[in-house]
Amino acid sequence: MTDVTEKPKSLDGYGLKNVTAHWNLSAEELQQITLEKGMGVETENGTLCIKTGKFTGRSPQDRFLVKDAYTEDKVWWGRINKAISPENFDILQEEMLAYLSGKEVYVRDAYVCADPKYRMNVQVITEYPWSNYFIKNMFIQLTPEEREGFTEEWLVLCAPGYEAPEPTKVGLRSGNFSILNFTKKIALVGGSAYTGEMKKGIFSALNLILPLEKNVLPMHCSANVGEAGDTAIFFGLSGTGKTTLSADPSRKLIGDDEHGWTYENTIFNFEGGCYAKVIDLTEEKEPDIFRAIRPGALLENIVFKEGTKEVDFFDASITQNTRVSYPIDHIDNIQLPSYASNPKNIFFLTCDAFGVLPPVSKLTPGQAAYHFISGYTAKVAGTEAGINEPVPSFSACFGEPFMPLHPTVYAEMLSQKMTEAGVNVWLVNTGWSGGPYGVGSRIKLKYTRAMISAILENKLDEVDFETHPIFGLFMPKYCPGVPTEILDPMNTWLQKGAYVSKAIQLAHAFHLNFDKFASEASEEILNGGPLIDSHHSLEDHF
Repeated sequence: MTDVTEKPKSLDGYGLKNVTAHWNLSAEELQQITLEKGMGVETENGTLCIKTGKFTGRSPQDRFLVKDAYTEDKVWWGRINKAISPENFDILQEEMLAYLSGKEVYVRDAYVCADPKYRMNVQVITEYPWSNYFIKNMFIQLTPEEREGFTEEWLVLCAPGYEAPEPTKVGLRSGNFSILNFTKKIALVGGSAYTGEMKKGIFSALNLILPLEKNVLPMHCSANVGEAGDTAIFFGLSGTGKTTLSADPSRKLIGDDEHGWTYENTIFNFEGGCYAKVIDLTEEKEPDIFRAIRPGALLENIVFKEGTKEVDFFDASITQNTRVSYPIDHIDNIQLPSYASNPKNIFFLTCDAFGVLPPVSKLTPGQAAYHFISGYTAKVAGTEAGINEPVPSFSACFGEPFMPLHPTVYAEMLSQKMTEAGVNVWLVNTGWSGGPYGVGSRIKLKYTRAMISAILENKLDEVDFETHPIFGLFMPKYCPGVPTEILDPMNTWLQKGAYVSKAIQLAHAFHLNFDKFASEASEEILNGGPLIDSHHSLEDHF
């Protein structure tokens, strides 16, 4: 272990006094310290497990951005991006530094953005050893030589043990907080030990910096690349199949969550690892994730089978949001370095529990931007109290909680880039067919895989398409390996009238959701929505 006093660089300049700082410890060292301090346990195969305490997920209501000269006119302020004053940030920073002074801390020098042109150095100082373990997994690690001349661009301070004593006096809602200061280039995480707050803090920062300063589109997506160098991108909210469908044995994984698309038409991974949900995990369903859980990985909030050290992945007694972080090289078939060129296809994955969207459809640039801004999926009946039928769920740009700019900024960048690069964009429904949830059935995974394979192998290039009468989507009339009758969802319903009624219901939900973006959207984007709304009737389109 290396004490701060042995290094030419000190933490005194940050205001941290009399700390014992451990720099860039190995996974083995961090694991040993965590075990010795009684802060974690090991599974039967030696994987470290920790509990994050009170917070087992992000706390979006306690996320703030400092409103100052840099951000005031750039950020889309409101429910997602809440403002805090520079003065209150300074108070919290000073109090956190005073709290950490005199303690043992763990320092990690790392970077994000795999493409060397866009690399951003980040130094992370954590109160807990296992928080540093998470950063070791998730950010990209430096070589010993790179550490010698390391200078951070951003600083992350993570002190789960510090809570603001009088939250309302410093502009907070509660004692815990996650705050970004773009002028000082500091991220504060206080009062919460949930590791995802650190990851999402830095990536939220990139979601503002990259488009405004680097002309790079940040994307909450997974990506893989074929042998021919053709890149595919997969957007999708939780439960849509993003991780499953991007894991393809015939293609190399670039990354599973956060990417940038450059003006040179390259795609790069933000991260050096993966952070996956493990609830209901089986080797059969998710072999890559299951096999990645070995020493070097970090499990969060899991439960052991009674009397054993075997993980019970089906036990949600602590949280549904059980997680594992692991270095990307725990996956066999990966692209290293984690970037590639020439994106050819983009997939928007949605789990439509209404059973009305086609299993696959091709989008125009305007439609692509509209559906990107919408970020639609559906909550299934029975998943939450009071939900007795499917409920539409929208998250702008498939990652609204992490987008500091107005969603149309990202959407217009996407439209421009896909047009310039000649990229095809597809909407893939991994949800229901033949009726809504409870009546129809989930589209078989083998059919979805067949559709994606057909697209990646250019087998839909010469196929005829027909237009969906309500959503305006272009549906292929034929796809290898997929029953032709399911390609038009209306064919799968017993009662066509019931289908039309349900499709109109969903179309209206799209329009209602889009109202808040309409004033900033171009005519092309507005025309990319469903054809039918309160001002149209179905007969106009038959």
